[in-house]
Amino acid sequence: MLSLAALYRYPLKSAAAEVLSQSFVGAQGLIGDRRWMLVDVASGRFLTQRALPAIGRISALWQVDGSLRLQAPGLAELLVTVPGSEAVRRTVTVWRDSLEVPDAGDEAAQWLQQVIGQPCRLVQVPEALARQVDQQYAQPADRVGFADGFPLLLISQASLGDLSTRVGRPLEMLRFRPNLVVTGCEPYAEDQWRRIRIGGLEFELVKGCSRCILTTLDPHTGERSADREPLTTLKTYREREGEVYFGQNVLPRGCGELRLGQAVEILD
Repeated sequence: MLSLAALYRYPLKSAAAEVLSQSFVGAQGLIGDRRWMLVDVASGRFLTQRALPAIGRISALWQVDGSLRLQAPGLAELLVTVPGSEAVRRTVTVWRDSLEVPDAGDEAAQWLQQVIGQPCRLVQVPEALARQVDQQYAQPADRVGFADGFPLLLISQASLGDLSTRVGRPLEMLRFRPNLVVTGCEPYAEDQWRRIRIGGLEFELVKGCSRCILTTLDPHTGERSADREPLTTLKTYREREGEVYFGQNVLPRGCGELRLGQAVEILD
């Protein structure tokens, strides 16, 4: 039987995952997922582990009031409240999208600079300022916070198992930073799904997820694989038109609660 085997949230883009047993799903994905982001001071461009692996050492825990609890080795915990209406607005860039969002203030910026080793700012995206999802794959009302392009990412446990066998060693699911992990299907079965239901919620699978150098980072240590795995192996059988795909980008079609163990039904 197909079922939901794991749930992950990433309150701060590119920081460590929160492992969940249940979560509310809204129009923009899991509540609290990638609503905060680090940006370069000068350019406002988003910062990630692709260039700064130290971001992975940050534990960012979403709080029920929307605030962010930051933890990192050697530093005192810091609670960052949601910026108010008086907060400075900062123009930031996520890939091709530019938007003006509130800055979380100097204390958070200084705390984070100690972790990543360079000046940065922490910004937060209110729901009303979320970005439009690419309309080639989505409806006009679909929005996303600071995730790369889509509110949710789904991978099957069988796909990871097959990839691990091909690479020749066990691989951590968190290298691929999914929100939803499904068990009980054949490897890469998710490539063929178009609509699914988990519990009482429906989801639309709209596009394969193209993968980058981030997958070569150990999610626990931040160390990069000397052999560039698993990207090297993925390129041998999951590459098309110059992009390497693993997992499926997902749009929620409704709001409600997800819990581990819920049945997954293929609708299309």
